[in-house]
Amino acid sequence: MIDTSPGALAFLLIAGLLAGGVNAVAGGGSLLVFPALLAVGFPPLTANVTNSVAQWPGYVGLVIGAREDLKGQRRRILLTSAVAVVGSAVGCGLLLVLPGAVFDTIVPVLVLLASAMMALGPTIKKWIGTPEPGAPDRTAVLLPAVFLAAVYGGYFGGALGVVLIATLSLCTHEKLVRLNALKGWLSLVIASVTVAIFSLGAPVNWLAVALLAPTTLVGGFLGAKVARRLPENVLRWSVVVLGVAVGIYLLLR
Repeated sequence: MIDTSPGALAFLLIAGLLAGGVNAVAGGGSLLVFPALLAVGFPPLTANVTNSVAQWPGYVGLVIGAREDLKGQRRRILLTSAVAVVGSAVGCGLLLVLPGAVFDTIVPVLVLLASAMMALGPTIKKWIGTPEPGAPDRTAVLLPAVFLAAVYGGYFGGALGVVLIATLSLCTHEKLVRLNALKGWLSLVIASVTVAIFSLGAPVNWLAVALLAPTTLVGGFLGAKVARRLPENVLRWSVVVLGVAVGIYLLLR
């Protein structure tokens, strides 16, 4: 039974605001909304598709707030956007075609893997070393990697930003602040495809979307503006702990 009390609605509003900000700063904000929806009584599949649709305005806010850092990345944007559209459509198709039992089995693993990627973020950055602006991208690796990340985003999407920033960091030689802006753009592309497909064939709860969407938009815009000032480690580890807790809960339920 879904809880529609004023307290539950306020809880979702706060979760949406925090998620938009966390997506802009560290990635992984969707791992805040997903358990919030579970907490007020949504089934996992409904929570997933509702979360995916509700995140879209947050990515709009992120892109608007970081638009200056997208300048000069036209070729990279066009190439990665094309494969992201196809990959996200494949992921959405898998979610809608495969039995619900498959999602119930896979999603705890995806949550735990996404949380692990979030925790390993600094280690990945050490592995890749200091970015060198101007060096050519590893396009032969970048495009298939973005495609797979988009499939993941279309199917589940929790911590999609973490997956994307790790992929971009490993496959390009660019400043991380500019990659963060590209991450936001690709997240928006993937989310746009999921909104279009899920609106037609998935159990989206539009009341929850109406509550969450404005707050993710505001959170994404503000988060992009203050991304360099907030304590990223605190945010990242908060999401990691929450993600692990949700993954364990889903495994045991």
